[in-house]
Amino acid sequence: MISVIIPALNEEAYLRPCIEALRQDDASCEIIVADGGSTDRTIEIAENLQGVTVLRTPRGRGLQMNAGASSAAGDTLLFLHADTILQQGWRQAVEKTLQNNTVAGGAFTFAIDSPLKKYRSVEKWVKLRCFLFNLPYGDQGIFVRTAVFKKVKGYKNIPLMEDVDLIGRLKKQGRITVLDTSAFTSERRWLNKGLLYTAALNQLIMLLYRLGMSPQKLAKIYYR
Repeated sequence: MISVIIPALNEEAYLRPCIEALRQDDASCEIIVADGGSTDRTIEIAENLQGVTVLRTPRGRGLQMNAGASSAAGDTLLFLHADTILQQGWRQAVEKTLQNNTVAGGAFTFAIDSPLKKYRSVEKWVKLRCFLFNLPYGDQGIFVRTAVFKKVKGYKNIPLMEDVDLIGRLKKQGRITVLDTSAFTSERRWLNKGLLYTAALNQLIMLLYRLGMSPQKLAKIYYR
C-alpha cells in the first residue's frame, strides 16, 4: 500500500483538488494530511474528505512529513505538496518502478499547472537538472520505500533544503528514479515574485547550499 503524506499550512484553495486527483487513480491509498497550524479551512476540508487522516503537528515541513510517516501503514511513502496534482497513472508508475529492488525511491516529472509558454522553460531546466544530477525536489512528489526512509531516519528538522538533503541520503541506499508521469504544481510561486526572480533565487539558494551555508541562513534569504 502507498501512504501519501501531505504537509499543509493554509492550503484551503489547493488541498481538495490534490486529494481528489489521488483518489481518481488509487481509491485505496492511505492519505495523511499533516497540518502545521492552519488558520483557514484546511483542516475542515481535510476532515470532511472520506478516508483522510488529519494530524496536527508543529510547523515545519520536515517535522510535518516525519509525523505523517510515523503514523503511516504503507510499505511505500509518497510526500506530496498540497498544491500539486499527480497525473493519472501515478500509482501504477510508482509500483512498477519499485519492483526493481535496486531503486530506493524517486519522484515525478516536474510540470507547472499553467498553459503559459514561459513556464515550459522552467520545466525544461528542471528536466535537465534531474538528468545531469539526479536531483528531484519536493515539488515533484518524492516517493520512497518505508524501510529505506526509516533507515535514513527521515527528514531533518531544517527550515529549507530538507528535500535535497533527503535525496542525498537516499542515493546512498539505492537508485533514485524520475518517472515520466507528471506532477503538476501550482504557478503561485512564480506569480508572487515573478519568473526570473524566482528562478534566479532558486539557483542562488542551491549554490549557497553547495558552498556550505546553513539551511537556517538560507531560509532567511529565501523567505525575506
